[in-house]
Amino acid sequence: MRPHIRQTPVVEVDGGDFGLGALRVSLKLELLQHGGSFKARGAFANLLMRDIPKVGVAAASGGNHGAAVAYASMKLGIPAKIFVPSISSPAKIQRIRDTGAELVVGGDGYADALAASEEWVARSGALAIHAFDQRETILGQGTSGLEFERQAPELDTVLVPVGGGGLIAGIAAWYERRVRVIGVEPEASPTLTKAIEAGGPVDAEAGGIAADSLAPRRVGVQVFPIVSRHVERVVVVSDDAIRHAQKSLWATLRIVAEPGGAAAVAALLSGRYEFSPGERIGVLLSGGNTVAVNFDR
Repeated sequence: MRPHIRQTPVVEVDGGDFGLGALRVSLKLELLQHGGSFKARGAFANLLMRDIPKVGVAAASGGNHGAAVAYASMKLGIPAKIFVPSISSPAKIQRIRDTGAELVVGGDGYADALAASEEWVARSGALAIHAFDQRETILGQGTSGLEFERQAPELDTVLVPVGGGGLIAGIAAWYERRVRVIGVEPEASPTLTKAIEAGGPVDAEAGGIAADSLAPRRVGVQVFPIVSRHVERVVVVSDDAIRHAQKSLWATLRIVAEPGGAAAVAALLSGRYEFSPGERIGVLLSGGNTVAVNFDR
């Protein structure tokens, strides 16, 4: 994967700039990855580690995974058909279109896009590239943890946003509890929280401001045992807290994060994650595909 992905930078910031007092926070800027999110890691891992049929690949996505698979397929010369729901951000849809991949937009949420994708795979013989519940996807996303540890080796805690769980599973599997890994998900789509309460993946609500990246309805079957073993706990944040985190990142650092990308910062700023004095905290900013900034205005 190394020749195909960016090693995204880590920025250390003063917690006082965010009203958090004497705290050092290391932000890993995965929103600077190809395709605008960490998802390029899992996309390239799949395309490089699996046998690809001539018909190519198919992917269902809220937007970021689709953009990543489309980008990786373009770079490797592989046909791709991407399925996204109508709630997908226009920024993500445009990224997919820019790669030349075939795009299908339909349904109200990720589950609808997944059903359409599965029907196409069964009919065409294309290889399905799952957004989170696939071994290669989890391995690929875990390389962000590998990089983070090398770039910021003294961390005590890493906050990671959760949708289907591929990112947190990969990162937690890499760290193997050498640091505390804390999941952060929206109150409006608490997939991992509900799974932990039930003892396994179950359907959860799938809405809220981050629905196009953190609302797959249920956490992955392959994800859950990894998370159960290696993740310390999960906290939930409100849509208002996510909006505040987006605004704070822009005002303080001129970083433009999409709602899902800012969720882990929201846990800090809202107090949903209560840090200890002297704790060294890392945060994954997972994506930046948003139309929040319009330079044409």
